[in-house]
Amino acid sequence: MSLNSQAGNPGDEQVKQALREAKRIAVVGLSDNPGRDSHRVAKYLQEHGYEIIPVNPGVDRVLGAKSYPDLASIPGPVDVVDVFRRPEFVPPIAQAAREIGAKVLWLQLGVVHPQAAAAAREAGLLVVQDACLKVEHHRFGL
Repeated sequence: MSLNSQAGNPGDEQVKQALREAKRIAVVGLSDNPGRDSHRVAKYLQEHGYEIIPVNPGVDRVLGAKSYPDLASIPGPVDVVDVFRRPEFVPPIAQAAREIGAKVLWLQLGVVHPQAAAAAREAGLLVVQDACLKVEHHRFGL
């Protein structure tokens, strides 16, 4: 099973390569509640060797990492911006991902924003929409 191509997603090999090269993943909307999907996904990614950077102005720390109020506040490079926010919040997040030089904009299951995705692609980001990063990472066997 491949990524949803109707969402304009790239092919599996391109996504697999991006995930192999990624080291730092900013998780926008990461909850400190272990029962939330964002927390489970981030914990899985952390357990698989990625540095997780929480982006949530409402919490101080998540999974042992300092939380930042927004992408622009993160020191150093970010490889992947993983978004757990509703579609109406995606455009400014996509813009910020471009501004910080992220390589990948990943919109989680149920999150699709064609205009923001197109703008991010035009800026050179790899964009995945409506897909779970944890599920795809596991499916790729990374």
